[in-house]
Amino acid sequence: MERGWWRGREKRGWSSGKQRRRPSRARRCSPGRRAAVRYEQDETQASQNGGPSTSESPSSSSSSCQSSPVPELPGFYYDPEKNRYFRLLPGHNNYNPLTKESIQYREMECKRLKLLEEDEQQKKKASRAGLNSSILLHKRQLGLLSSTNYCRLVHELKVNCMQKRKIEIHGPDSSVAGTNNFKIIVADAACERIFAVNDVEHGGCKYGIINLSGLGKESLTVEMYDNLYFTNRKVNSVCWASLTHPDSHVLLCLMGIAETPGCISLLPASLFISSNPVDQPGMLCSFKISTGWSCAWCLNPQADNCFSTGQTRRVLVTNVITGHRQTFGTSSDVLAQQFATQTPVLYNGCRSGEIFSIDVRQRSQKGQSWKAVRLFHDSAVTSVRLLQTEYYLMAADMAGKIKLWDLRVAKCVKQYKGHHNEYATLPLHINEEEGLLTAVGQDCYTRIWSLQDTHLLRTIPSPHPSSKDSIPSVVFSSKLGGNQGVPGLLMAVRQDLYHFSYS
Repeated sequence: MERGWWRGREKRGWSSGKQRRRPSRARRCSPGRRAAVRYEQDETQASQNGGPSTSESPSSSSSSCQSSPVPELPGFYYDPEKNRYFRLLPGHNNYNPLTKESIQYREMECKRLKLLEEDEQQKKKASRAGLNSSILLHKRQLGLLSSTNYCRLVHELKVNCMQKRKIEIHGPDSSVAGTNNFKIIVADAACERIFAVNDVEHGGCKYGIINLSGLGKESLTVEMYDNLYFTNRKVNSVCWASLTHPDSHVLLCLMGIAETPGCISLLPASLFISSNPVDQPGMLCSFKISTGWSCAWCLNPQADNCFSTGQTRRVLVTNVITGHRQTFGTSSDVLAQQFATQTPVLYNGCRSGEIFSIDVRQRSQKGQSWKAVRLFHDSAVTSVRLLQTEYYLMAADMAGKIKLWDLRVAKCVKQYKGHHNEYATLPLHINEEEGLLTAVGQDCYTRIWSLQDTHLLRTIPSPHPSSKDSIPSVVFSSKLGGNQGVPGLLMAVRQDLYHFSYS
């Protein structure tokens, strides 16, 4: 009896214990599910209490939508549309991966499409509150605005209302025109021509010159002249060179591959216009160098026919006619360069964040005592640009910072916020007559600031999905096509060329 009684008691205890453990097993859910349940309960309680307060401003409500109150859980991602958590998968999983990178890319793509839709519907906000063309004209008539400030503010209004139009690219070979992806576009001093570097399908780069004379017509077309000359090496830097006449040549800095060293090529612009080799005047030459990151041409008469090359831990200044070279050793790679025009002084931006100047009239010396001006950024400097007075220098770095330096006191006087960069070598475009600063970020957004007060005037999304291989290259001018040209922004991205016109 006792044995049977014990078996029955054990059976009843097991069943009762099993029943007692059921609620605890039901409560054993994933941490993402627990947070989702708490969030749903909070939402239900808020709806029963009448929802959020009506005194909440639109800005605070929009910020609350952007920063969700749902807690962040390691290894989980909360989708506000589906109101639930999803587990993050490792990045190496090729089967339907859900990673932070893919989530950020989807959010960025939604933002880009929304901005594109606003651009097409012409839903533009004023660049400055309470500023329009009628108010500017009235202040100008009353003498409250100078002609310089009036023109600058008019350009700001026009930039905010620019409309995108696609350009048709024509060429001698219609089957080839527009089939290669744009990588770099650089305009000459008069903005009549654009030198373009295109990536070819089988690898390498191809060059061409675009004539902008067709931009002033109703049919938006340009002529592109290619050449069979191409290279399988990466083009790190491009600039126009004035050897026989203004902007007569193009200077290219090519990176070496495998056992092939890098080189600097000087190509005549006529090479891309005339198809007959006999009718191609000018100089076609190449200088072998080590790894080159940047190049610049000197327009000062005291260093005539000279160009510089920023290399790995040194600066090389070469005379094209005589072949004479000067070498200046540095402690870091030189990623950006520009010559001053009033004096033969070269400004250099380094990977270490240092900016220094060299007077090329002095002989190369050991050490670094020849450095005249020294400025410092916290990250690698990707672009340096002198203003017309040459008292100020603009510099951008890989931390996304754009600073304006006063060279007389070696002090940063202004900073332009909003630029995005982490690893790319991205140029700056300064238009002092219009009072504008333009830069393309690593996120493929083109941003335009007021040069005077650092105000961000407009952010233009890329027409194509953003990627590190599709960063747009831009040119801005109030005279695209020459003195009788049209104002606006040229954007080259992938195989397309766009014109953002004032009207």
